[in-house]
Amino acid sequence: MWGTMSGSLQVSEQIVEVCRRLWERNMLAAADGNISYRISDSEILITPSGVSKAFMKPKDMAVINLEGEVLKGQPSSERLMHLAVYRASEQARCVVHAHPPHAISWSVARPAMKELPAECLSEVILACGSIPVVPFATPSTNEMGDHLLPFLPDYRVMILARHGGLSWGESLDEAWRGMERLEHSAQILWLSETLGGLTMLPDEVVKRLRDMRKNIGFQTL
Repeated sequence: MWGTMSGSLQVSEQIVEVCRRLWERNMLAAADGNISYRISDSEILITPSGVSKAFMKPKDMAVINLEGEVLKGQPSSERLMHLAVYRASEQARCVVHAHPPHAISWSVARPAMKELPAECLSEVILACGSIPVVPFATPSTNEMGDHLLPFLPDYRVMILARHGGLSWGESLDEAWRGMERLEHSAQILWLSETLGGLTMLPDEVVKRLRDMRKNIGFQTL
């Protein structure tokens, strides 16, 4: 039996709330996006396929195991991407995938960009270290998980080129914070670019910030 009934219901309710937050912040449209949560050593709660996250109910949640077998419901077609994170990142408890517009737009307009320009904003360095761009992969295929592997477990917040954003954490709250941080930072950088162009912090300041990040640890702030 997967998890405990009361514990899984509570997590499902929290996931529904985060889905609504993402929709209200314009980071999800229609049936886009998915969230998963590891409820045991081998079982993962995950949002359903083809359901608008703005109107999803806790009872709609599906359950899979680490082998990808469906234990309950109709799980997201992008579950292979979630499984790649859990298999490669021992500390991962939750994965959030959304479609934040500004973050995606950077990867469309700058296809050669390898990471969001963190040296412009102290918050990006302190909160995430850096935010890489994962090369494009066809949605709902093994390719998505394969393209993530070089970035795991070192990065917890990523742009999926021409597709979306992905963040994972040791809690649902951390994974949500990562997605919020990603889109907020991408929007500030976009506004800066339209107002005259990006400017970088001095090298010595960047080094100091990166040293501070090392002392903070790996969690997304």
